[in-house]
Amino acid sequence: MENNCDKKDIPLDNVAIESLNQKKENIERQRLPWHYAPSFLLLWLSLFFAIVISLYNKLPDKINISEELLKPGEFVAERAMSQLYVYDQIGPKVTGSFANEVTTVAFLLGEVEKIKEQMLSDLYEIEVDVQTPSGGFSFGSMVSMYQGIQNVIVKLSTKKSQSESYVLINSHFDSKPGSPSSGDDGTMVVVMLEVLRQMVISETPFEHPVVFLFNGAEELGLQGSHGFITQHKWATNCKMVINLEVAGSGGRDLLFQTGPNKPWLVKYYRLYSKHPFATTIAEEIFQGGLLPSDTDFRIFRDFGKVPGLDMAQVNNGYVYHTIFDAFKVIPGRSVQNTGNNVLALVRAFSNATELYETESIDDGQTVFFDFLGLFFVYYTETTGIIMNCCIAVISLVLVGCSLWRMARQSEKVTIPQICLWFLIILGLHVVGVILCFCLPLLMAVIFDAGDRSMTYFSSKWLVFGLYICPAVIGLVIPLTLYYTLKPNDKLSHAYHLQMSLHSHLVVQALLVIILTALGMRFQYLCLISMIFYAGALLINIVSTLQEKGNYWAVIVMCLQVLPFCYFCYIIYMLLVVLIPITGRNGIGMNPDLMIALICACCTFFALGYIAQFINAFRWPKLILLGLGVVTFIFCMIAVSEVGFPYRPKTNVMRVNVVHTQRLFYEFDGSLSHSDSGYYFTYMDRRGLNPLKDSQVNLTGLISIEPDCDKYVMCGAPCLYSCGSRKSARWLPRDSDVVIPGNILLKLLGKSITQAQNTVRYEFEVTGPPQMNIFVQPVGNAVITGWSFVGNALEKAQPPYYVFFNYGIDDSPFKFFIELKKSDGVFSEPVLELAVVGHFISHDYDRDAEVLKFLGDFPDFVFVVEWPSILKQYIY
Repeated sequence: MENNCDKKDIPLDNVAIESLNQKKENIERQRLPWHYAPSFLLLWLSLFFAIVISLYNKLPDKINISEELLKPGEFVAERAMSQLYVYDQIGPKVTGSFANEVTTVAFLLGEVEKIKEQMLSDLYEIEVDVQTPSGGFSFGSMVSMYQGIQNVIVKLSTKKSQSESYVLINSHFDSKPGSPSSGDDGTMVVVMLEVLRQMVISETPFEHPVVFLFNGAEELGLQGSHGFITQHKWATNCKMVINLEVAGSGGRDLLFQTGPNKPWLVKYYRLYSKHPFATTIAEEIFQGGLLPSDTDFRIFRDFGKVPGLDMAQVNNGYVYHTIFDAFKVIPGRSVQNTGNNVLALVRAFSNATELYETESIDDGQTVFFDFLGLFFVYYTETTGIIMNCCIAVISLVLVGCSLWRMARQSEKVTIPQICLWFLIILGLHVVGVILCFCLPLLMAVIFDAGDRSMTYFSSKWLVFGLYICPAVIGLVIPLTLYYTLKPNDKLSHAYHLQMSLHSHLVVQALLVIILTALGMRFQYLCLISMIFYAGALLINIVSTLQEKGNYWAVIVMCLQVLPFCYFCYIIYMLLVVLIPITGRNGIGMNPDLMIALICACCTFFALGYIAQFINAFRWPKLILLGLGVVTFIFCMIAVSEVGFPYRPKTNVMRVNVVHTQRLFYEFDGSLSHSDSGYYFTYMDRRGLNPLKDSQVNLTGLISIEPDCDKYVMCGAPCLYSCGSRKSARWLPRDSDVVIPGNILLKLLGKSITQAQNTVRYEFEVTGPPQMNIFVQPVGNAVITGWSFVGNALEKAQPPYYVFFNYGIDDSPFKFFIELKKSDGVFSEPVLELAVVGHFISHDYDRDAEVLKFLGDFPDFVFVVEWPSILKQYIY
């Protein structure tokens, strides 16, 4: 009685507080000690390094020439590497240069002759052709014209074959300015040579002829492949293509484009590829235009309607298009890996019955991916839609069954109460998912605002603390606060934890339905995640383990190992590819947003279920605080010298500098303005800021944008693309830049048709192998026709941009432009025309002042440079 009386004297608020504390104590007793949490997190981190990294970097041993007799019919990487060494010694191979048009072509023809000497002449025949096409095409808003470029083409066929369906294998032998291009695309050139050799010495004939296209003008507009597929005598017979590219140096060859709409191609890849490495995600990213690159695959697909496979080595993108893309950084095992794949695929496709009926085979898009490099999965988009819907519905049904069982097994708990609590947990988890993406993106915005973007560029491990830890915190913290501040002792904590995992399954089920409706194929990630957790949930329901304390968690964690490893594998691949790309993606976009988004996706998929187990430990807020401390420490490291993006030779800063002389002429032919200077285009987000404390003198650097109101195309001597001209910078120079040549524009004739109020100008231009023509109508004049690609006028708006490239044919380029003016008055200006000549290759000298200026750049900078001359005229 005394105790009861005493209890009645306790204020109501104190009773509530005491009850709340009692609930908290009950829940805490159901949780694991907090100090087990670090071991739990380290377990998954160790799986990442032990399984993911080791499988990602797994490559076959290089086969040497001495082993060839012991391994007949296999690709011999050592021979390919010896050819690559010779290719590397040629140096940069810009279209139109002596190195590209003479030395490299001679090298290829010489190697093919050596292979012909080994051919089994009673089985095969080889035809060799050096094509020199001229033509043009519209490429986005640009017109790409070419003249006398070179392609080396080899057709290998079985003498007894009657097939008119050819397999096409393509790579390019030209390079970007300043790069020996041993990776891009020398590696694939020598792979093709060794594959050709293995085919001609094989005693097993094949059905379909194989065309090996070594094209000589890819880097400046994909022109070599266009010249082949639109003009060569063998082009119409090519029914599928294997396009080979390199986006760095080494690594495994990634299949990142297929089809279009030809699942049988992916089926062959699954059956015959020795080392599968592929993902639909890469295809959707690439075709979505999110990367500053393109390949010949687009040309074969769009202009030749030739389906195929697009494959590329993707490691070490830091050396891509730099002087460091040299023989010494090319791993022989990577060459072996690609050679094994390509040789097996060529042998398979050269006997494919599907090549006889490629026109009729059209089964839609394909979802494809390799699983840790161990095996390959593919299915059609239609199959994917059915699977997605079925698994989503099954998952939702299993969640409903689990909640019903919880209500049945818990005293004084009704199904409506369970549903209400689950909806609260689901809502909080949705908030957590939003925070999972928002917190890393916020970090990206903050670092960019403080001029600290790209801190991960040379130290990829920084993304763990900068973006993954905040994503984990955001994903977990809403439910952690809910369980801590509003404990519910009517349900066991194990049930609460299960509901938090169920909520992630529901979110993924809804997400996969939405993505499927939008036609996105990367939703297969949700499908994989759902299958493994739904499988664990089914086991726990059937075995009643979900009702026996925390034993259900063992099943869940065991079945999460494989999806965790796969998601880490695919996200790691994306980071390996995309982090180097941030160094050449331009200044316009904050690249940290892209990296943060990828890390958030990694957290959502790889740790979506696992991270919720943080609430299985006592003091979960302390664990999240620990992750916050890790983020803070990584932030401090990122703003230190460790976070400086660039490193000499390995992770360089790219700077494009065109040392230019500009001449502007008036309508009467008088020279109104001339100047010289350095034209800078920004390659990454940091612009030229990292050069502030260097020896290079950038005093007087100004924006070129004010010139956009005075001159056509802003008076910018841009080469292949002028899209970034308004963000470019101009550094005036007192003395004239010494130009090692000239560009001459000659007006051949002017004819007026008064009846139609039109005027036609005919021109010819002569100059270096790379030239631009910028066209801008004046006033109310309208361009109604020209001799360039006709449909470009329909696609683009003025000013119009024409790029011209020639190989061995340096004859004058002739063209006409026709304009219409409503009043028919052509005695006043109607046309602004600028021509730019680019002296890119080192066949041309640089002046002494330029060499001194370039020598002042710090050693962490790779400068892409050349002299150019711009002349603008008014007609």
